[in-house]
Amino acid sequence: MSVGKLDGTGRRILVIDDDLAIRILLQAVLRRMKFDVELAEDGAAGLEKLQRDGGGYDLILLDLMMPRLNGFEFIEKIRESYAGRRPHIVVFTAAGKRGVEKIPADAVCASILKPFDLDRFIEIIGECLNHDHETRPVPHAAKR
Repeated sequence: MSVGKLDGTGRRILVIDDDLAIRILLQAVLRRMKFDVELAEDGAAGLEKLQRDGGGYDLILLDLMMPRLNGFEFIEKIRESYAGRRPHIVVFTAAGKRGVEKIPADAVCASILKPFDLDRFIEIIGECLNHDHETRPVPHAAKR
């Protein structure tokens, strides 16, 4: 699925990553697809935005290795606070497959390892937005 084929009109995405370049890249790509995009520099800032907005995001794109509140801690807090109505989460990480395997399968929609292919990443976003992972878990995506 290429950038032009996914229509994000009316959908909100929260990008949480401590790497400014990644945040800016994903924001530009996603806005081009008409998504409403919010950015957070770490899990703590992402959790603040989520709490302030009442969990109103369709998707969270989450890095695992970050300062203050890392991705693992963020996922645990979401599972505690938003059980039954949490947004879909796509994890991306350079930590390797072992890091991703520590996350409960029903906690995330998909995962992808850094560096990732942007077209494959967009494909994963589309798959997660079109499935309810709380009742039908989507398996972790492998790097292509």
